[in-house]
Amino acid sequence: MAKKRPQTKATKPQTRTGAGAAGANEPVPVVGAREPCPCGSGRRYKACHGRAAAHAVTELVHRPFEGLAGESDWVALRELVPAATVELTLKDGLPEGVPSVTLATVLPMAWPALRRDDGSVLLGLQNDTPSGDLSRDLATTLRKALAAEPGTPVTAGGTDTADAEPVRLQDLLDADAAFEPVVHAGFEFWVPDSKEQASPDVAASLERANAAAIPTVKLAGVDAAYWCETPEKNHLRWVMPHAEERLLDALARLHAAGSSSLGEGTRLVGSFRAHGLMVPVWDLPTSMGAEECEKPAAEFAQRLAAALADDAPLTPEERRARGGLTNRQVTLS
Repeated sequence: MAKKRPQTKATKPQTRTGAGAAGANEPVPVVGAREPCPCGSGRRYKACHGRAAAHAVTELVHRPFEGLAGESDWVALRELVPAATVELTLKDGLPEGVPSVTLATVLPMAWPALRRDDGSVLLGLQNDTPSGDLSRDLATTLRKALAAEPGTPVTAGGTDTADAEPVRLQDLLDADAAFEPVVHAGFEFWVPDSKEQASPDVAASLERANAAAIPTVKLAGVDAAYWCETPEKNHLRWVMPHAEERLLDALARLHAAGSSSLGEGTRLVGSFRAHGLMVPVWDLPTSMGAEECEKPAAEFAQRLAAALADDAPLTPEERRARGGLTNRQVTLS
């Protein structure tokens, strides 16, 4: 659940030129999205050559969830957490016939989204996306799901069905609404009653997903910290919103001082880099469950806050610690 997903970085759009009044080449204005395409196809520009142009200008967005409530949890659910859901609040309220919109880490058969029989919408977060802007791709999928017929999955491919300019999640979601992930032991949330109502394909997908899910718990006392259990040892993976360079300095200060662990038998082993944020990772003994992480994590948060506020130059020992932490970074996306 923590593998790198490649995102496409599009090439720069080519500039069209024409003869100006002085005989020099000048840029030709691009037509509006709803105007006829200059190629003469008779189609709107947005549905013809404008489609390729829209993809061409989509550069890789390193922090696609910036500005959303719970940015760190968005990153965790995208890259680290097997099974979780979050109720989403739309800026303009729910459309008629849509009782709820729920973000889900994974949906059956890797569907990007699902419009349930009752009209509610499930939006999948961990799918591959076609462009460099994950927020825009998810917003496109969400709008397609809101317009889909009840009982219909939204499949990959295609374009936004809404007759409007491309939007991002930041345009659709209420930034002031709480973002409160609910971590599940399995994927039974896919259907109201998995035993009676799941189709054979969904039931098989549910069984495979449950077998692969790593037990995961969200800590209650600190933000965006997730305990997980593996056969050899347990881990704490903590998505932090601080600027990377400043966070590395702070972690180096704590590491050099011998105060970067979460207690006896624990060790800060490195970090992930995902969607513009850092995710420090601790190894934990198998005897240390999520509840046993709560107090040491809260104490570490206090030590980290003090280290982040320290502007003094790093000592030689701290610089060596920083180099070691940097060498143990893994970029997920």
